[in-house]
Amino acid sequence: MKIICNKIYTFLSVYYAYMLEYRAELVLWILSGSLPIILMGVWSEAAQGGNFGLNSVDFARYFIAVFIVRQLSVVWVIWEFEREIVEGKLSPRLLQPIDPVWHHISSHISERIARTPFAIVLILLFFLLYPQAFWLPNFGNLLLFLIASVMAFALRFVIQYTFAMFAFWTERASALENLWFLFYLFLSGYIAPLEVFPEVVREIVLLTPFPYLINFPAAILVGVPVDLGRGFLSTIGWFLLFLGLNRIFWRLGLKRYSGMGA
Repeated sequence: MKIICNKIYTFLSVYYAYMLEYRAELVLWILSGSLPIILMGVWSEAAQGGNFGLNSVDFARYFIAVFIVRQLSVVWVIWEFEREIVEGKLSPRLLQPIDPVWHHISSHISERIARTPFAIVLILLFFLLYPQAFWLPNFGNLLLFLIASVMAFALRFVIQYTFAMFAFWTERASALENLWFLFYLFLSGYIAPLEVFPEVVREIVLLTPFPYLINFPAAILVGVPVDLGRGFLSTIGWFLLFLGLNRIFWRLGLKRYSGMGA
């Protein structure tokens, strides 16, 4: 157990130090994820003249929650893995006595730790400029939110990592992620909360993995009523499905990769 803990600590320390070397780039990544704050202004204005079931303050709180979820669940593994395949950098990692995925997981977790202080500053600035939106979630909601956010990150990671497996067959596996991202924007709650969708559309969307990547944890944080059982079970179900596909594609891809002389 001690050896495992030492390995985890070493991985996280190395990648954390690596992330700190690019603090300016890290700030730009955070700012690039501030679209929810812009959308908050649009929906808050629309709420004053429409009947959406949410008022302007509700929209403000929802979109700052979306911003927080995005900071916790952003994933870029497909571009890293694609580059490793194209440049042949995967080969030395296959010689190590550890699955290469742990490099990517450590990189993502370390980046989360490094970006947190900058994200907190933006959140505080938001509440300073819009104090009427400030609220304190109760401990139960906060705990459920953290669990849902971790699960959202795990699901987002395994989905993108599964798409990354296609890099064994094509040099543009990231094109799949770009296509997926279009659906992700509109169906996850990133552009608009699911509460403003027509009921029939909302029920169909809830059958997909998208709402559990953003809308579900964000709704928990702001106190919007959600089906917790369905949300957590759906997240686990989609995670297991993509994990199974990932392992199948990984084995098939390795055979092709080694067959090409790697």
